Amino acid sequence: MQAEADVNVAGKQIVLVGAPVDKGAGQRGCLMGPDAYRTAGLADTLEALGHVVADHGNLEPAETGSLTPPNPVVKHYREHVAWTRSLHDKAAALGAAPVVPVYLGGDHAMAAGTVSGQAKAAAALGRPLFVLWLDAHSDFHTFDSTASGNLHGTPLAFLCGLPGFDDLLGAPLRHALSPDNVEILGVRSIDAAERDMLRGLGVGVSDMRRIDEEGIPALLGPFLERVGRANGLLHVSLDVDFLDPDIAPAVGTTVPGGASFREAHLVMEMLHDSGLVSSLDLVELNPFLDERGKTARLMVELTGSLFGRRVFDRPTTSF
Repeated sequence: MQAEADVNVAGKQIVLVGAPVDKGAGQRGCLMGPDAYRTAGLADTLEALGHVVADHGNLEPAETGSLTPPNPVVKHYREHVAWTRSLHDKAAALGAAPVVPVYLGGDHAMAAGTVSGQAKAAAALGRPLFVLWLDAHSDFHTFDSTASGNLHGTPLAFLCGLPGFDDLLGAPLRHALSPDNVEILGVRSIDAAERDMLRGLGVGVSDMRRIDEEGIPALLGPFLERVGRANGLLHVSLDVDFLDPDIAPAVGTTVPGGASFREAHLVMEMLHDSGLVSSLDLVELNPFLDERGKTARLMVELTGSLFGRRVFDRPTTSF
């Protein structure tokens, strides 16, 4: 049976924004991600569900002067600052408009700009921003704690207001996330320094063992209920490595034991049912490592599920 859209979401205005960022990752290739999503039919998939899609093309990094890395181990610092500022400005503008932005990455360092911009827009609307971080990693290193210097491992620490990131936006972060408004789901690789900071701040963390023991609905449902009670906006940041590498090989940071095909679609279906998602990142797709576009197509299918793709009518619960 062909999948159809829920009529309650048909007509939603979706804006695609490409962020060809790959200097934050240890392996090059993510800069090809935005065009891989386009080639895999992302816009066509969303339009077939009744949405109106505008593609704003690929962003360019902002102009910056010379910058000194806060830690010698940090790689490509100036490029990271330039992309963060460009994405922040774009996201702040889109967050104030009646659209749902979908940011096409690009490595996960880009979330420093997309989420901070969405948080600024949410604050202007007087609503809290919540973040669902679907990832094998917590990405909670600071510039001081990172051993690799790869900046795709730092955005969530910046977004939660940890110190040492003032250069990213040229001033201290004004609209930091409340750590208890962040839920990391599917994690299976956390360094000791990150673990200590996550515990100290009270960030929600559900690793794959908890998913195995309790199931997706028991973990995601209460978080979505909390977002709804707070009249919050919800940003979803979906990393390819949230998925098991057997079904999604096109990522440079594979960690075995990730979410299955059905688990990932269930997450997207629950997000759709909630009606809470206001913005989305699709990150860490490295087409150079893909198998005939397998991973790009799966990520497009998951995005379709988030925006209403289904195979049969059934009652749903809105949180």
